[in-house]
Amino acid sequence: MSVPRKKEEAYLTDNWLEATVEDLNVLIQNRANGFIRNILKELHPADIAEIASHLSSNERLYLFSLLDSEIASEVLIEIDQPLQSEILEQIDDTRISEVVEEMDSDDAADIVAALPDNVAEKVLSSIDTQDSAEVRELLAHEEDTAGGIMAKEFVAVNKNLTVDQAIQIIRHMAEEIDEIYNVFVVDDENMLIGVLPLQDLLLTRPGVKVHHVMNDDVIYVGVHVDQEEVANLFKKYDLISLPVVDNEKKLIGRITIDDIVDVMEEEASEDAQKIAGITELDISETSPFRVTRSRLPWLIVAFLGETISGLLMKNFQASMIQVLSIVFFIPLIMAVGGNVGNQSAIVIIRGLATGEIGLLETGRRMKNELWIALLIGLILAAGIQAISWFWLKDFYLGLAIAVSLFLVVINAAMMGTFLPFILRKLKIDPAVATSPFITTSNDILGLLIYFGIISLFLKLFH
Repeated sequence: MSVPRKKEEAYLTDNWLEATVEDLNVLIQNRANGFIRNILKELHPADIAEIASHLSSNERLYLFSLLDSEIASEVLIEIDQPLQSEILEQIDDTRISEVVEEMDSDDAADIVAALPDNVAEKVLSSIDTQDSAEVRELLAHEEDTAGGIMAKEFVAVNKNLTVDQAIQIIRHMAEEIDEIYNVFVVDDENMLIGVLPLQDLLLTRPGVKVHHVMNDDVIYVGVHVDQEEVANLFKKYDLISLPVVDNEKKLIGRITIDDIVDVMEEEASEDAQKIAGITELDISETSPFRVTRSRLPWLIVAFLGETISGLLMKNFQASMIQVLSIVFFIPLIMAVGGNVGNQSAIVIIRGLATGEIGLLETGRRMKNELWIALLIGLILAAGIQAISWFWLKDFYLGLAIAVSLFLVVINAAMMGTFLPFILRKLKIDPAVATSPFITTSNDILGLLIYFGIISLFLKLFH
């Protein structure tokens, strides 16, 4: 059987995970349901989800069938999206409805949105009427907006209630809402007018009206605001929860920190995938033809750019024939330029995505990256000057290579810094388009600089 987990271990260690997966493989094959349930009841839903991801498709489905609806709902939320879709495709509509009904509205909306339209409609028709209405409302909002990630479970009290009346409302709603961080205060028209942290509410003496102790300087967000901007608000103001209002400032939902952690992970993964020229499809899709179709466009851009680079090298073949050794430094020049450009670009793209860098900071960032490029360029140029002089026994040719490398570094840093700002200004996602442009421009301009400087030095000193 599996290695016992120490009580102080609050999560699955690699050894424990491996041993547990092996045990479950055997127990599932033998249909030892009692033993399986004994193992699962000691685990957090996130741990069960991690174990499930290491099982085969049939084993995962069997394990999921043994979970009660409440635990199954929590596990399904924790499972990665491709495996989540796989499970939903294999279980019947009744089981889906039972699981969805146990979820908070925002999680339920995510699950229902992933279902085929006919199945989604069956599920929504079979769950509680109020729950169904809330999910339908959430599905009406764009997926990547505040409305798309908010939950309908929140505590709101009228400004004219007393503190003890507000506490009674919280007690009544405690079973429906998992975590209560703040109590939102509304007027008679359900307009958001304040917020009251739970601690302040509990420390205030009974009989005091809510509007006397609430904080009327409440931070809120509109339903159509992009989820990245919502995440930036959480980070800027150290929020735990955030109320969501409609166009009339009526309170309609709340976003909690756990939702934002998911958003930040999603956005970071999305940006990393775009920078690499891949999409979420590449991870979840098994068809080579579909993945190829998603990757090919930006690779064609790079292919055309490298073709132009080849033509440039052909035009400088006289210089290469005259001093063949200069060819040996081309990979070094191109690699250094590409890395410098990508480093600058990633810093800017991340800053633009998180809100730490704005379009108004273009000049300052350009100046800062220029100074960095100057220092890097001087250090690397000095190194290549020494190496090439020692290797080629030609001071002036070594100097030409060093000057070329220095200028290529400056060019790459400026392109990497400037391009994301330009693309954002043109309403083009910098994460998608920057990398191919940097690669292509670095190779073309880098070769022009390199061969141009080499040709000039050969004419002057040879």
